[in-house]
Amino acid sequence: MDVFDILDRLVAFPSVAGRANADIAGWIAAYLAEHGTQVTMLPGPEGDRSNLFATIGPADIPGYILSGHMDVVPAGEPQWSSAPFTLRREEERLYGRGTTDMKGFLAAVLAAVPTLAGLPLARPIHLAFSYDEEVGCRGVPHLIARLAKLCAKPLGVIVGEPSGMRAVRGHKGKAAARVTIKGRSGHSSRPDLGLNAIHAMAGALSAAVSEAERLTRGPLNPAFEPPYSSLQAGVIMGGQSVNIIPDSCTLDLEARAIPGVDPASLLAPVKERAEALAAEGFQIEWTPMSAYPALSLPQDAALAGLLRELTGEVPLAAVSFGTEAGLYQAAGLDAIICGPGDIGRAHKPDEYILASELTACQRMIEALGARCAA
Repeated sequence: MDVFDILDRLVAFPSVAGRANADIAGWIAAYLAEHGTQVTMLPGPEGDRSNLFATIGPADIPGYILSGHMDVVPAGEPQWSSAPFTLRREEERLYGRGTTDMKGFLAAVLAAVPTLAGLPLARPIHLAFSYDEEVGCRGVPHLIARLAKLCAKPLGVIVGEPSGMRAVRGHKGKAAARVTIKGRSGHSSRPDLGLNAIHAMAGALSAAVSEAERLTRGPLNPAFEPPYSSLQAGVIMGGQSVNIIPDSCTLDLEARAIPGVDPASLLAPVKERAEALAAEGFQIEWTPMSAYPALSLPQDAALAGLLRELTGEVPLAAVSFGTEAGLYQAAGLDAIICGPGDIGRAHKPDEYILASELTACQRMIEALGARCAA
């Protein structure tokens, strides 16, 4: 199978984040087994989802991890020109959900496996494919926790998120949380007898807006766009009818932090404001939804130098989107981003990747294999 055949098979799995993934993980495992690769399935605590880890070469020698996620975002938009889970090719463009984010990278890795398996590798190349990245990198922490028992400490991790095949050394960290305020319902003609949860949420929302404004003043890191950490209220829900005092309101928040700033700490002023409402009789629930740290790989890191040699381009300092790379770095491993596609094509109808991007990625992986050969 070539890279296009493999991408066709991968796109056909509707592996939307938050759902069982035995079908796609099982197919990948079977493919790898056909090429004599050591494969370990790592079930997550959810019970119906698994990470996958595979090794080509000697597992007891430090090598490199190629990291990607098997899940995709939903594809329910009506603007799709064709079935999103059926690969469609028009000249250089291959359309389908996940082609860019990031089954294209998985396909390039898998297409390179026969070549890698035929090399006398002195250093191993590991494949780390995770689940539920699109809902806050929920799967990969369980894989990272098992690494010490799966292989020698790797020299570096290449996370294949879409970067136009140019390596990237940094990204912001992220934390998301949901605050739920519960009051007391009643007829809107007697507001004195109820507790209006939406009105109460206004204070927490105001704190979020104020904090977002404060963050624009710094600290600043010019490598990022925008150069400051950010906070936003993304979703707010509450109430049933205009003549009913709303007894519940929820607010979903997201913070993105430049390196050196704990993203969860950016949500603290909102949490404090919301929890103060308990003194007025409201019940407050604060639920963390997702979190991952920023990535900041030094310019002179050996891994950055390796990717410069493999791609022929100097790695970029940073991108605005986040990845699993920050979690690998937090675990003590050097990590960098480099993969086919453009993040601007992801998470939208008619997502696509270029055939030339797939072949370029496969060549890079095979060149890494040549570097690891005896």
